[in-house]
Amino acid sequence: MNADEAARLIKNEDNVGFSGFTHAGCPKIVPTALAKYAEEEHEKGNPFKVGMFTGASTGDMLDGALARAHAIKFRTPYQTNTDLRKSINTGEVPYFDMHLSSLAQELRYGFLGGVDVAVIEACDVTENGEIVPTCGVGISPTVANLAKIVIVELNKWNPKEMRGMHDIVELQDPPLRREIPIYSVRDRIGKDHIKVDPSKIIVVESNTPNEGGGFAPVDEVTTQIGNNVANFFIKEMAEGRMPKSFLPIQSGVGNIANAVLSAMGESKEIPDFEVYTEVIQDAVIDLMESGRIKFASGCSLTVSNPCIEKIYKNLDFFKERTVLRPSEISNNQEVVRRLGIIAINTALEADIFGNINSTHVLGTKMMNGIGGSGDFTRGAYVSVFVTPSTAKDGKISAFVPLVSHEDHSEHSVKIVISEYGVADLRGKSPLERAHEIIEKCAHPDYRPLLREYIANAPKGQTPFDMYNCFAFHKAFTETGDMRNVKWEKK
Repeated sequence: MNADEAARLIKNEDNVGFSGFTHAGCPKIVPTALAKYAEEEHEKGNPFKVGMFTGASTGDMLDGALARAHAIKFRTPYQTNTDLRKSINTGEVPYFDMHLSSLAQELRYGFLGGVDVAVIEACDVTENGEIVPTCGVGISPTVANLAKIVIVELNKWNPKEMRGMHDIVELQDPPLRREIPIYSVRDRIGKDHIKVDPSKIIVVESNTPNEGGGFAPVDEVTTQIGNNVANFFIKEMAEGRMPKSFLPIQSGVGNIANAVLSAMGESKEIPDFEVYTEVIQDAVIDLMESGRIKFASGCSLTVSNPCIEKIYKNLDFFKERTVLRPSEISNNQEVVRRLGIIAINTALEADIFGNINSTHVLGTKMMNGIGGSGDFTRGAYVSVFVTPSTAKDGKISAFVPLVSHEDHSEHSVKIVISEYGVADLRGKSPLERAHEIIEKCAHPDYRPLLREYIANAPKGQTPFDMYNCFAFHKAFTETGDMRNVKWEKK
């Protein structure tokens, strides 16, 4: 079929599962046609909305198109699209945030309703129902098996020689679940394709490039954060708290993650290392070419288009050093703990006790979602959160008396790093953690204010002042600058 014909197989109120993980591997022309179809139905006065299950965020041709068409009944999990974010924060689109490792199994358990249609981008599909994903896997195996109809967007922009880069497996459900037999980053335990009943498959041919834009360039602040992370690892190895052979790295997505990886790659004291993560970024590919990264396991190749074209031109090299897995495997806490993953993720906001907000601006507005940060943080050998100390030209402090929304608690967060230094929270009481974060990570402009909060808070296990814990947020809301704090007197 063509994309318009395939889109009309999707009905109002259907739940649709989409392939991909970030823009990588997500379908493009069928979602665009579906948005057009929804707009046509709305013009006729007919309701048309679909529920959306995805691996993570997607491209604008999926999330953006359907948001602009007002065609989303609900959306989960992670998202990054500007138009979709607006629809979520105005209340138009019901959105529920989830740990990325949990979605596939909760779909199989039936917790979230059925999957009527799956739309999967593939580089190859065979007559006996073997679907080879492109550069992102996500929840594709699960939604393809659960769906009544599987629309395969066969995108010939991606070479079918990608086959062999994927390791596709679905977990057994309790009470039959066994261990996941991944004992090293390189282990493969599944197939190189998704296998479904071929009678369910509809093929739509495409030749559409990825929507892979680059991230913001590394600057002085992110470079210093990267250097602080690398120096922390060097110290940990020197003092015997980390093996001198090092451990696999997980890093989040964005310019800070790229800066961290670059700093590690440049360090002569950190040995060549492996990556076990969800998103494989440009920096990973660069370090793989130089020999600093020996192998990378992920859920997607979330790279710029020039980078993916470089990979496609040298597929044999990268297929030997890369594997792409479903998110319930790439992000699985069992595997993360077994392999001893060092988890590095970005905080939107941290409080002085080590609680992390990854998702909400001022506690109310959804930014993107928790993504896979919780999956890796809880099971990590050591969990690291990184953030610049301020935002908006210093008007916002990343370090506050109390986070406005909590995604990761003090019990899971071990290390916090800003451009100013490293706060090691391991084995410290709440008050000790507060002093560590204030003196080593907070911006100097905000340190006196944070010390003042501690000094005036009621004494106890945790110095918590219910009258002033959100004074920074209140100051920004009222004046546009957190430094204009006015403490409420009790």
